[in-house]
Amino acid sequence: MSAVHLFLSDELGRYGFADGHPLSADRQGAFWRAACARGLDARVALAPSLGAPREAIERFHRPVYVGRVIEASRDGGGYLDDGDTPAFAGCYEIGAHVVGAALEAARRIAAGEAKRTFQPIGGLHHARRGAAAGFCVFNDLGVLIETLRAEYGVRRIAYVDIDVHHGDGVYYEYEDDPDLVVADIHESGAFLYPGTGFAHETGTGRARGTKLNIPLAPGAGDAEFFRAWAEAERFVERAAPELILFQCGADGLAGDPLADLRYSRAAHAHAARRLVALAERTSGGRLMAFGGGGYDLENLGAAWCEVLEALVGMKDAPQRVERPCPARGAGKAAVQ
Repeated sequence: MSAVHLFLSDELGRYGFADGHPLSADRQGAFWRAACARGLDARVALAPSLGAPREAIERFHRPVYVGRVIEASRDGGGYLDDGDTPAFAGCYEIGAHVVGAALEAARRIAAGEAKRTFQPIGGLHHARRGAAAGFCVFNDLGVLIETLRAEYGVRRIAYVDIDVHHGDGVYYEYEDDPDLVVADIHESGAFLYPGTGFAHETGTGRARGTKLNIPLAPGAGDAEFFRAWAEAERFVERAAPELILFQCGADGLAGDPLADLRYSRAAHAHAARRLVALAERTSGGRLMAFGGGGYDLENLGAAWCEVLEALVGMKDAPQRVERPCPARGAGKAAVQ
């Protein structure tokens, strides 16, 4: 069994928006080039994406919203929300591949074919059950959570999110769910989209105390992150989850054009290494990672490679030697 299955495909590589939109369709390629330069392509099993069927997407999303996306995908224009998430020709099919990759990763883990998975183009944590939001057409994480429960009987799930933006589409859709444990470190919602994720938000009803939001002030860097991470790690370990989902958005690194945190790549390296060890102690090692945001391509490649190195168990980074990046079945979009 290969320890890490990495999901790349032409379809995933096309998830993005045109005309200078911050989330462009070159993010997968930027990551893959960086991964190959570090020799990581030889340490993973590459896995393709599969388009999720509509009935799977509708485990989380409302049918009327899915229908709107299908119609917009055919028309190829307009917006799916109030202006952040443009529609484009094929957006339904490509969004279905983002969801489908997550579902295939879950299948492989449940079948014992993989222990850890990484989906760089995934972790679309803003979409709500009935709406797109924040560049996210479908919330692959929400569909995944529903599928883990419906098909595999996994109830106690931990969702750990270090994207600079609060994962509102996961938090609020499961705010009253005591079996979804959330630990979310992000830039304060007082300053940044989506304007949520305050420390007093700890869940509602029976779920009160199962959610941890740690907002950081603009300008916070590695020292603040490491302190927050220690709190988040203790919180997740106490929950003893059956499986851990890790949204490792790269937009908290210094220089990202959409936010004002000042992490170095050491933040992602630390979080990923610690979470791998935590998963071994609590979840049989079962850990699924998702790339999330990140709008500076160099930062994105650096942060996600740190995560992947931790997932494959590389204690020391290999020598950085630039060399051609083999497709190895990942599709042309993966290596452009």
